[in-house]
Amino acid sequence: MIAAALLVPFIVGLALLFLRKRVSGRTAASLGAAAMAASLVLFALVWDGRDEIGGEIDESWIEPLGARLHVGVTVVSWPFLLMTAFIALLCCVWLIAEDTAPALVGLVLIISASALGVFASLDLLLFFVFFELALIPMWFVIAWWGDPHDPVGRRVAATRFLLFTVTGSALLLVGIVLVASRTGSLSIFQTESASLVAAVLIVLGFAVKTPLVPLHTWLPDAHSKAPTVGSVLLAAVFLKLGTYGLIMLGALMLPREFVDVAPYVAGAGVVGIVWSALACYAQDDLKRMIAYSSIGHMGFVALAISTMTDIGLAAAVFGSIAHGLVTGLLFFLSGSLKDRFGTASMRAIGRGLYARTPWLAVAFVFAAVASLGLPGLAGFWGELLSLRAAYEVGVLDQPYAWTALGLAVLGVALTTAYFLRAIRLLAQGEPVSHEGDRDLAVREAVVGGALALAIVVLGLAPGLIVGLYDVPATLNGQSGTTYDGTYGPVER
Repeated sequence: MIAAALLVPFIVGLALLFLRKRVSGRTAASLGAAAMAASLVLFALVWDGRDEIGGEIDESWIEPLGARLHVGVTVVSWPFLLMTAFIALLCCVWLIAEDTAPALVGLVLIISASALGVFASLDLLLFFVFFELALIPMWFVIAWWGDPHDPVGRRVAATRFLLFTVTGSALLLVGIVLVASRTGSLSIFQTESASLVAAVLIVLGFAVKTPLVPLHTWLPDAHSKAPTVGSVLLAAVFLKLGTYGLIMLGALMLPREFVDVAPYVAGAGVVGIVWSALACYAQDDLKRMIAYSSIGHMGFVALAISTMTDIGLAAAVFGSIAHGLVTGLLFFLSGSLKDRFGTASMRAIGRGLYARTPWLAVAFVFAAVASLGLPGLAGFWGELLSLRAAYEVGVLDQPYAWTALGLAVLGVALTTAYFLRAIRLLAQGEPVSHEGDRDLAVREAVVGGALALAIVVLGLAPGLIVGLYDVPATLNGQSGTTYDGTYGPVER
């Protein structure tokens, strides 16, 4: 089942690249949607919660290096796998109604399958191979199908994205080599101590992908120049490769070394929360604003990971999934606005969308209030649990811990401010007629409705994810359990 879940989108994606001149865009997108739906169903069924690893495959691969084809589904990876397959399915649905290039659908499938491979890998070398497979396809997505009004800018943004992420990957590879040379194993399950240098390199590699300040500068341009599905995949999937890596290869695999790095991860996360919120308030381009907001949300996830507790793990996983759903919806809707008005400038789009395009306005406001953390929606729980974990553990030495928490809470207030500003600039006010005024199309309603439903379900029933982890004792006021080098909190 897990082999099929990984291979089907790869095979269909490669087939669409080779047969791109023989199939229509609508047919290609339909095939892509079917492939990702199959992966979603298989990943949903392959792990039942009773075993530590579901759907495990462990075969010899490169014997001289000790590398193995070791994949499986764990309590940590399962939510990421389901979210990635779900988002990729919606990206293909989004492309069905467009004059889509079959090659674009093929690249979307290869990127998504590569991300699924990262989340399923239990061997460090296999993890790295899948990690790299998505980079070049994403460059083509941004550079070839990005902003049609700025061909030079989209290639510059794509190249900056590639240079940053390749540099981060180089640091990650060196860290993996150091771990393997010190422990004699490429297994993510290894529990022997490695060097602090290896932990620092691994964390820096994932910090680029997450991204943490000051390694975030590739993100706004990449988002603003990418096509709609490219922006969605960058936010909902690519950034999660960084947070998942920090969880698995940092806090869980190297807990003894990560303890020394965690305060700096927390500090970078908190700085990102405030810095990105201030940057968002200064933006007129809607896509750039959403891109900067991602830096802040990932800051909360980094803060949660740095606590190295069960509640911190639950907060990090939930926050990552919630961000993928909410920000994915925001980028789909911002793409709809840009398609209609030819720009993502909020002032150029004009005010009064409530009257001009009521359902599109309602969908945007829903996504905005979900992103700012309205209780009852998914965005609320990731931030709340992150702050609770940091409050109980004190991830930074006193007196800096209280300063960090205060800045994180300030970031929550600033997030509310810039999203309310965006709502005021777009949805409210006296309507001004525009030739681009048209309400939600069928494919937009289907994609937006599916994401909105998922956001509401997780907002009202956070236990669907939080319940996977051993957090009730912590939530009842007892101190959280720190990681001890085992595979982390599985169902007990």
